[in-house]
Amino acid sequence: MLSLLMTLSLFSLAGIPPVAGFFGKFFLFTAAASKGYYILVLIAVLNATISLYYYLRVIKAMFIEKNDEPVAWFRSTLAMRISLVMCVAGVFIIGFASGIFEYIRTISQLFLN
Repeated sequence: MLSLLMTLSLFSLAGIPPVAGFFGKFFLFTAAASKGYYILVLIAVLNATISLYYYLRVIKAMFIEKNDEPVAWFRSTLAMRISLVMCVAGVFIIGFASGIFEYIRTISQLFLN
């Protein structure tokens, strides 16, 4: 279960949709492109693509590669489980509710102008 949560977190960092990291990167890249920073956006997209390779290596190590000394079994507390569920819910809710961010951006544009 913890490996699945780690995979979800790594996918969010990599910017895989529909999790929060995708929309964070998407809004950042579109904001930079709208200001004319195309070279910077290209470099950022290339770096995000390269980072995906390293995130997938961690996932491969968790699920595919066998280890001589596996992690000992442990029991998580109720507080740990609740906090992990809240984190996963946050990653998905922010990912699916990305329209809220667009609304906040338009409101902030009104105050800046």
